[in-house]
Amino acid sequence: MESVVIVIHLLVVSALVVVVLLQRSEGGALGIGGGGGFMTGRGQANVLTRATAILATIFFLTSITLTIMANVGRSNKSIFEGAPAQPAQTAPGQTPAAPGGGLFDQLKRMEQPAQSGGATAPAAPSSPLPPPVAPPAGGTPPQPPQQ
Repeated sequence: MESVVIVIHLLVVSALVVVVLLQRSEGGALGIGGGGGFMTGRGQANVLTRATAILATIFFLTSITLTIMANVGRSNKSIFEGAPAQPAQTAPGQTPAAPGGGLFDQLKRMEQPAQSGGATAPAAPSSPLPPPVAPPAGGTPPQPPQQ
């Protein structure tokens, strides 16, 4: 069905271009198009004007139809679909964050269990840095500072 509408759309576009080019130019800008044309009479000009209006209407209708046909299979995507339905549980003494929250709220929630010593602390992400390199054979490794 979509192929049929596309073919009709292309035929209407090419006919519209031809009809517009056949119309006589009204302006005498630089002397272009002021001479006799293919259809110079008033009656023929009305026919071309009506044909242009009809073809333009068909062009808009086929454009809208193609747009609707392209969007039929799409589902609505919203940034709110992934939001949690219930607010997160908070420990006593903590203030509840807004549902979903911003980036800072999410980071604060991730830090709070780790600071309180809870077992639910998320695992630390792996570092993108390479592992430390062993010291040269002749040297002594540096000692960590004493606390």
